[in-house]
Amino acid sequence: MSDISLNNKRIAKNTLLLYVRMLVMLFISLFTSRIVLQSLGVDNYGIYNVVGGLVSMFSILSSALNAAIVRFISIELGKKDSNKLNLVFCTSVSTQILLIVIVVVLLETVGLWFLNYKLVIPVDRIVAANWVFQFSVLTFVLNMWSIPYNAEIIAHEKMNVFAYVSILESVAKLMVAVVILFYSKDKLIFYALLLCIVSIGVRLTYGIYCSRMFEECRFRFFTDRGLLKEMFGFAGWNFIGASSTIIREQGCNMLLNMFFGPAVNTAKGLAFTVNSAVMGFVGNFMIAINPQIYKSYSIGEHKYTMQLVFQSTRLSYYIILLLGLPIIVTAPYLLQLWLGVVPEHTVAFVRLVIIFSMSESLAGSLLTLTYAIGRIQTYQIVIGLLQILNIPIVYLMLDSSYPPESVYIVAITISIVSEIARLIILRKEANLNVIFFLKEVYFNVFIVTIFASVGILLLTKQFECNSFVNFSYMIVVCLIVSILSIYIFGLTMYDRRLVIGHLKNFFRRLFR
Repeated sequence: MSDISLNNKRIAKNTLLLYVRMLVMLFISLFTSRIVLQSLGVDNYGIYNVVGGLVSMFSILSSALNAAIVRFISIELGKKDSNKLNLVFCTSVSTQILLIVIVVVLLETVGLWFLNYKLVIPVDRIVAANWVFQFSVLTFVLNMWSIPYNAEIIAHEKMNVFAYVSILESVAKLMVAVVILFYSKDKLIFYALLLCIVSIGVRLTYGIYCSRMFEECRFRFFTDRGLLKEMFGFAGWNFIGASSTIIREQGCNMLLNMFFGPAVNTAKGLAFTVNSAVMGFVGNFMIAINPQIYKSYSIGEHKYTMQLVFQSTRLSYYIILLLGLPIIVTAPYLLQLWLGVVPEHTVAFVRLVIIFSMSESLAGSLLTLTYAIGRIQTYQIVIGLLQILNIPIVYLMLDSSYPPESVYIVAITISIVSEIARLIILRKEANLNVIFFLKEVYFNVFIVTIFASVGILLLTKQFECNSFVNFSYMIVVCLIVSILSIYIFGLTMYDRRLVIGHLKNFFRRLFR
């Protein structure tokens, strides 16, 4: 069997493992969110969302380096250089420790000031919000420390471990949600404390596994100056892109809080939960395929690299389409079924964030290709500046009395403009055939989306989603029409043969 066939088989196996993980986590996450919302109430839920968002804004400093760590570990694995691998790992951990110190100082000064003097929080909940802030800081620090260990697991493509630990983490969070139902004192503070304890357990699990299973994960506190310069050079430019995404998301969250209060943050937080569940499927697919893009590029298999980029871009979009269209069509009833009482603006937020994610899903593999090449300066500057434009535009619109939903209208528009900019940049940096890409990817997904949307509209226009029977009918119609549209118009002949082959093997084993 050829190396490409083995790689494709590995990708398929890892993707399946991660999808099983995601399905279990999706069910647990949605159930957990409902319990937490009922236990905490709308205002407390909104406070937790906005305070956690404030802390996560400071992940700007680590997320840029995170991409560099994953990239350098994957590249060295492709080259099979064990000494360089240990060097990358030790340098990564040492650097993360230094960043942790910097982030904690910033959070305990600038972060606390913003929490107490700028955010709109009821006076009687300020003390609780500060406790939540401190537990969120500790949780954030633990997650930062875990980044090099997570990168090792992903780069080694040990997705079974990643899946098992993530499922256990979700189960633990469900148990936390159940516990706070019966807690009689301040549930918000207790909830933040228990989530912090869960993060400690996850951090220890990843650290112990990597230390025992991967030879290069023998940590010594030192850094290689040459490697450090190379990693920070990469991370420095990536900082612009990473920070722009976080600023866009959390900056808009802060603006919504300042203009409308914590109730709207609750609506946006719930929409984000739904979107995270959907995007998790794409994220799992990209987790499985990214190491192959890095490794194939590092050993000079450029044709195979481009093949992976084209295929993964289309498939990422189709995953969102397949999961997103049923949610868009049935959002009011689905949210009522999930939450019981649906906060105002939640339905519109959910629909808009799914459309935004469809647009953003087309960018994932292009970014991975840029990372693999290593020439990211122009890409990060242009795309980063476009993303940051969300903040001033949203501020002007909210200040002019536009509704909260305008946040995502702006985000969708800028996302489309950013995608055009990506193609122009990668035409030069990666020698990307833009015309071929437009035909094989954009035109392809456009046709699929039109046929799926029109088909669903025609088959459901006579039905109102006001009962579980109608809801079930609409879900089934959305899935069948979407699958047929993807299969007929979205897959190449090679893709169809691959799908049919996998289905034959599956049913052969099932009925053996």
